[in-house]
Amino acid sequence: MEFASIRIITEDLDGMVSFYERVTGTSARRPAPVFAEIVTGGAVLALATPATVAMLGDAAPAARANGSVIVEFLVDDVDAAFERLREGLDDVVLPPSTMPWGNRSTLFRDPDGNLVNLFSRPV
Repeated sequence: MEFASIRIITEDLDGMVSFYERVTGTSARRPAPVFAEIVTGGAVLALATPATVAMLGDAAPAARANGSVIVEFLVDDVDAAFERLREGLDDVVLPPSTMPWGNRSTLFRDPDGNLVNLFSRPV
């Protein structure tokens, strides 16, 4: 088994793609109008409209309904990444801080309200 991706279902695919392209500095692959992938390092963040899960009926994940997942990106310099992104962030949950276990971290919400964590490990 090989881990493939984490997918976020969104009603605003273009907005989410733009947000994550800005966060990661990576251009999305858009193999279909209802789907995009942001590939960074060994991980893939998939973004898709509800049309991609409609066949699941009532069991389909709903856009903007996540409350338990944090999308995390390992960065070299949390403070520099935060400064680069700060102006476009609407909801900063935690400014750059050193966590009790030593990681440097900042958390903010994407346009759909999902938590995003940029972190670096102690040297």
